[in-house]
This record gives sequence, structure tokens and C-alpha cells, in this order.
Amino acid sequence: MVQAIESITGLARLDVWLWAARFFKTRALAKAAIENGKIEVDGQRAKPARQVRAGDMLVIVRGEETFLVQILALSSKRGAAPVAAMLYREDEAARQLREAQRAQRAAERSGYQAPEHKPDKRARRLIQALGDIDAF
Repeated sequence: MVQAIESITGLARLDVWLWAARFFKTRALAKAAIENGKIEVDGQRAKPARQVRAGDMLVIVRGEETFLVQILALSSKRGAAPVAAMLYREDEAARQLREAQRAQRAAERSGYQAPEHKPDKRARRLIQALGDIDAF
């Protein structure tokens, strides 16, 4: 477990660290998120090659979820999830807010029931007619 965490002091590339900490499945996804402004380091937009160190604060926006984490250790190797969780500490208030938002989205979806089968010809025409009302 100690081998996966390379050092507490030193530097690592931001995209590599995000991949090693399991926030993204691939380095390419991490790089794309950084380039699209979804990652902030100490309140500033960053580039994929930015060097991060222990103690930096990251804001990570992934889909509808926002993570506020502090880097505790650096690694350039992707390890098991328990090892990756030791690389950072998440802000407790941000975690609770994210979980509350996730529960709210789940509650909003709970009333939806997918149709059992595809619409037949008559139903398709009715759906198309309803769509045409909005066009006027």
C-alpha cells in the first residue's frame, strides 16, 4: 500500500494525479476536464501539466457532482480504491451537499416509469402531432 503513494513532498502532474486518485477513468478524460475548466487548483483554472503538491485544494466538477478535496499525498500510479482514497481528504460540508443533491435527483426520478414497449403507429402519430403544436 505504501508503494502506490510515492511521496508526501514533491510534485506531480495534475492530470496524472486525478487519474491516480480515481476521479477519472483515463488520463485523457482528466485532461479534457481540466481543459474545459472543470478543475480548479487553489481557486484558479489549471492546465493538465500543472504541478500539484500536497496541501493544494482542488475543486472537481464531474457531471452534476462537485468535489472539494485537499491533496494529502502524490502518486503517478493508479492503485486500488482504498489506496487512492488515501491521496486526498474531502471537505465534509461539500460531501454532505453532494449526497443531498444526489438523493434529491433520485427522488425526482422515482415517479418516472418507462413504457413497456415501443409506441405503435397511432401512438407515434399522436406524439408527432403533440410535438407540432409547440412549433407554432
